[in-house]
Amino acid sequence: MEPFPDTAAAALAQVGLGQGVSAPGVRGGAIPALTPNALTVLERRYLLRDAAGRPVEKPAELFRRVAHAVAAPDARYGDDPRIAETRFFERMVRLEFLPNSPTLMNAGRDLGQLAACFVVPVGDSMPEIFDAVKWAAVIQMTGGGTGFAFSRLRPAGDTVASTRGVASGPLPFMDIFNSATDAIKQGGTRRGANMGVLRVDHPDVLEFITAKLDTDRLQNFNISVAVTDEFMAAVAAGESYGLRNPRNGAEVKRLDARRVFGLLVNSAWSSGDPGVIFIDRINAAQPTPSVGEIESTNPCGEQPLLPFESCVLGSINLAKFVADRDSADRDMDWPRLREAIRDGVHFLDNLIDANRYPLAQIDRMTKANRKIGLGVMGLADLLIELGVPYDTERALEIAGEIGEVLETESLAASAALAERRGPFPNFATSRWAESGSPPLRNATTTTVAPTGTISIIAGCSSGIEPLYAVSYERRVLDGERLVEMHPEFQRLAEARGVDTAALEAELAARGRVRGLDAVPEDLQALFVTAHDLGPETHVRMQAAFQKHVHAAVSKTVNLSHDAPPSVVARVYELAYALGCKGVTVYRDGSRGEQVLSFGEAVERVASLRPVEVCPECRGRLVGHGGCVACRHCGWSRCG
Repeated sequence: MEPFPDTAAAALAQVGLGQGVSAPGVRGGAIPALTPNALTVLERRYLLRDAAGRPVEKPAELFRRVAHAVAAPDARYGDDPRIAETRFFERMVRLEFLPNSPTLMNAGRDLGQLAACFVVPVGDSMPEIFDAVKWAAVIQMTGGGTGFAFSRLRPAGDTVASTRGVASGPLPFMDIFNSATDAIKQGGTRRGANMGVLRVDHPDVLEFITAKLDTDRLQNFNISVAVTDEFMAAVAAGESYGLRNPRNGAEVKRLDARRVFGLLVNSAWSSGDPGVIFIDRINAAQPTPSVGEIESTNPCGEQPLLPFESCVLGSINLAKFVADRDSADRDMDWPRLREAIRDGVHFLDNLIDANRYPLAQIDRMTKANRKIGLGVMGLADLLIELGVPYDTERALEIAGEIGEVLETESLAASAALAERRGPFPNFATSRWAESGSPPLRNATTTTVAPTGTISIIAGCSSGIEPLYAVSYERRVLDGERLVEMHPEFQRLAEARGVDTAALEAELAARGRVRGLDAVPEDLQALFVTAHDLGPETHVRMQAAFQKHVHAAVSKTVNLSHDAPPSVVARVYELAYALGCKGVTVYRDGSRGEQVLSFGEAVERVASLRPVEVCPECRGRLVGHGGCVACRHCGWSRCG
């Protein structure tokens, strides 16, 4: 790849990428146009502003700012940073690769915090708890998302020796973390996000599972239950399992595993929370067990991290890597994809050195393991380009092929960097060294993130998700609404003589084309949407990538509004059986606000007749959206 001429850079800066531009020095000549929605997001969230709040930066200048800052660490390893700057700029300007949002916001600026994901430890003492609140506040002010495990906290009602009082348990302290995030708001550029994790064998797990049935509680949190292999075995066998006090490890109670599993299912069916992470599987695969145990993930669940670790993420837009687009035998452009993977690893490894870490502990831990998370977005668009419906065996085969290339090429790139720059400091005691791997620069190289906002900038489908709808409304930027129709559907349909203008109202109402007589059957099959798919298809696609991903895969299993709770149970069981590290479900309309929607607001399930106390244990009940559950014994009546 030749260095990008200064004249071309100047031309791009002038036009700002608002339209397609022919630029010498960029392979293929013309760079892609940013969509109106992409320009809106960039202007509102990413471009530099003057003192009056007016944007003073064009999109091309943003990409140049980021490329320059991220290439700079090459100099310390004896390389010319101008060469890397050219490569990084070209990848971004052609929308082939984009890094996580904090990098786009902060690279080349005074703040300089470039990582997306952090995990902060929460210890079982008042100073440790409020240290974690302070650390999270510092991180969130810089645009990072935070994950916490509350599993070390002693349960509600346990003894507190220093005061001779009783403990509050994890949930009241989570409320404090939630309020702190609400107050910060990350300077209005990126809403604060948290992940709260509690082990399934913690004595307060039932209250945790049902916490978000109270719709006013923990609004700045995603929550997940850390499910153990022991628990899943007890569910399968219909047995009880033990709850243990983390203060001393003593078993304090036994619960029916299937009842707790049912409560998990019903709560997720009703509100979308909690998700589940398979914590034993995560730790069995994590590369540096000698350093510590993983307890939590980042807010979206794709990045399990040790306490005080951070991770930088970036995603390759698969839709840009189709060879012979005008041929009936279109295929992936594998050589170009491999080249992009190598550039992506180089970019993300540089981010670790270029980053200004919010805490000294995070600086040390991150540089000791140098985890990066290179992933993909635009899978659904790629499959459409290839003429392969998402819900076919061929789509799963393509996913597996992409995952394998992503893993093998990223590891090769990391090994090549290790030869020049040295391996990550903890390599010698890692599972990589034990397995006979050549030295690696990075403890992990692959992650599949949700790519919500950067996929808007790239103009592609998010992560490995199917299309949510062919026409839909996306809510971003603290409630702003962006209306989108898939451009490839419009192009192909009009080429087949379909009057898409006449379909606008119907598409806006229903979102999907399957079942529309006016649309040819092959286009109905090709433009499959999230709610056209059976839940097994969602899980199998996630599992196809997880086989080759070192961290985890962010994937939502979208369910129709009338899907029963038994479908959620099947999703959890299948995800565990297929080797996923976690899974999240969302039943359409189960929350008052959702990021993607179409049609009129879905009516909520009518609430069941209120029950004041649990009919079995007389304990406290909580209800929302048709689910009523007991936080003491796990009794529930949902759906």
